[in-house]
Amino acid sequence: MRIGGFVPLTTIDYPGELAAVVFCQGCPWRCGYCHNSALIDPSAAPIIAWPEVHAFLERRRGLLDAVVFSGGEPTLQSALAAAMTEVRGLGFKVGLHTAGPAPERLARLLHLLDWVALDIKALPEDYPAITGVPRSGDAAWESLALIQASGVTLEVRTTAMPDWTARDLAALAAALAQKGVRRYAVQACDTRHALDPRLAPPRIPLAQLAAAIDPASFDRFLLRGH
Repeated sequence: MRIGGFVPLTTIDYPGELAAVVFCQGCPWRCGYCHNSALIDPSAAPIIAWPEVHAFLERRRGLLDAVVFSGGEPTLQSALAAAMTEVRGLGFKVGLHTAGPAPERLARLLHLLDWVALDIKALPEDYPAITGVPRSGDAAWESLALIQASGVTLEVRTTAMPDWTARDLAALAAALAQKGVRRYAVQACDTRHALDPRLAPPRIPLAQLAAAIDPASFDRFLLRGH
């Protein structure tokens, strides 16, 4: 495990649970709005070793409920399944934050997961303009289908691009609802900490941008940020 960050306690990264978060190093995509740019380089030196994290979690049994693996992109870690297995052995729930770039890797992890937050960035055809990687949208939407078929509790998240219109976001939300997504969160884009310093601030406030979405299309619909 290459770990680029560790948060010992959070109330917001796994809904309804007290959790620790392991930030995995490395990501195959280069999204301009990325706010964790320090985690993109897979060769960066880890800041903490997995045995140290494991020892911390042993001491927190009965005090924490869950461990979330985030990133970067955690599914790229070859030791992720083993780490998740150890976490489950300690009695914790296991959560995953992923953008779904590697559906075949994700498929091998689903039996170890209790909850997933999947970042769906756009309609499949619009992904390359965001990630810089051809066919990246196909991988993300395949990952969506795999998680849904598994029955693992899922929240889909979208960061609204700064140049999007209400029609753009509504079209994406409608496509997700049609695919059967029941929990959906739309997040504001904070360009102050973006990987691409040329990225302009959003033109339209998030609430106005999301006004065209019918909340009744989802069991749970959230706006995060401003």
